[in-house]
Amino acid sequence: MLRSFDRKGIGEVVHQYKNNGYNIVLDVNSGSVHVVDDVVYDLIRVVEELLGEECSAQHCSSQHCSEQSCGSQLCSGAWMEKIEGLHLPYAEEEIREALGEILALKEAGQLYAPDIYEGYIGDFKKRETVVKALCLHVAHDCNLACRYCFAEEGEYHGRRALMSYETGRKALDFLVANSGNRVNLEVDFFGGEPLMNWQVVKDLVAYGRSLEETFHKKFRFTLTTNGVLLNEEVMEFVNKEMSNVVLSIDGRKEVNDRMRPHRGGQGSYEEIVPKFQKLAESRKQMNYYVRGTFTRNNLDFSKDVEHLADLGFEQISVEPVVAEPSDDYALREEDLETLLAEYDRLAVELLERRKAGKPVNFFHFMIDLEGGPCVAKRLSGCGSGTEYLAVTPWGDLYPCHQFVGKEEFLMGNVEEGITRTDIRDEFKTCNVYAKEKCRDCFAKFYCSGGCAANSYNFHKNINDAYDLGCELQRKRIECAIMIKAALAE
Repeated sequence: MLRSFDRKGIGEVVHQYKNNGYNIVLDVNSGSVHVVDDVVYDLIRVVEELLGEECSAQHCSSQHCSEQSCGSQLCSGAWMEKIEGLHLPYAEEEIREALGEILALKEAGQLYAPDIYEGYIGDFKKRETVVKALCLHVAHDCNLACRYCFAEEGEYHGRRALMSYETGRKALDFLVANSGNRVNLEVDFFGGEPLMNWQVVKDLVAYGRSLEETFHKKFRFTLTTNGVLLNEEVMEFVNKEMSNVVLSIDGRKEVNDRMRPHRGGQGSYEEIVPKFQKLAESRKQMNYYVRGTFTRNNLDFSKDVEHLADLGFEQISVEPVVAEPSDDYALREEDLETLLAEYDRLAVELLERRKAGKPVNFFHFMIDLEGGPCVAKRLSGCGSGTEYLAVTPWGDLYPCHQFVGKEEFLMGNVEEGITRTDIRDEFKTCNVYAKEKCRDCFAKFYCSGGCAANSYNFHKNINDAYDLGCELQRKRIECAIMIKAALAE
């Protein structure tokens, strides 16, 4: 339940929910999370009204009032009179104690905290940006024919092509030249299937390494692959040079092979699973993850996560498909109740595995409640169009890989740089306060406004939101916090 507090300029948001037997209260603006008993949980629901009334002990004529029962110049005597009228199933002593706890949290800035971020937006929009990451499309081609592929089997609404070493070299030069004082730079080798252009991948890694000392940079290379061409040589190189590897598989054999077949129709599961298992073990189950997509064909996707875990994978991401409503595998609003229940079931299952000494990191349940991302990340997310760009095989620049092929988002090229600064400036304004659907959402500082590409695909506006995706994201965050609460016991 989302509770908005705006009396007398307070303007706070508190989110309350019950999950797996826990009463959880999230103070959105401070990020504080509280696991509370029933009486505190129920009283927080009525504090909106009570916060609007201030009094002092000497002005209160209630027989319940005492100096000790007041806090923050709010008289619990007056509060008690109002609460008695609600006929809550708690004794007066329990209510008094709970009120004291709630007021103490408020005074500590951990409940009903003010929004300290919105005032930062003016400066945030004017910030100077540097490019820190590139998604290099080294192959607009693929050896699979995944049914849900937004890249149209790697073609990206265009032609099949492989990036030349010369174009890739210019892309890395562009990144270094536009990275300002930033030392750590990220490059993801992407496709299509990047292993179809393996020699260029190796050559570009070598070129990037040759730039590091001269320009005081450090490259962090990653690779996304379907695994068909994965072999011993690739594994050895990847383990030496790649900070992270994304291995594409959807889960159970029948699920994977239905959506991720070869062009001849034969499945890919049997050939990729042993390779993925070997690579994961060679990396000591770290710095990789298997990534799947669930569709309407497997609404019971938690079983696919469990299947991947049973195969020995400890780093897993299985994400909802984003598809046209006309696609038979597209998720629908009527599926939402089933999907939310699946996330709840998965959270409990993964919690039990962790308690049994068999931990699995599920990407969407990984959350940092202590440090977390910087303010810029909280407000604008991945930095697409500003800090993060995609590069096509012929060197064109787009805001991210999901915009590639949409000519209205062509920002420039690796030789001339960014020529459409208006597109970059539009993405600079993209933040949680620019999106009406995000302003009052408890999840806004965790999802950072969601995916601009999904927003555009469904609403032709990067400052909207993909509604079904938002519902799933909210549930994932609730589950992630519940797991943290359970592990803290």
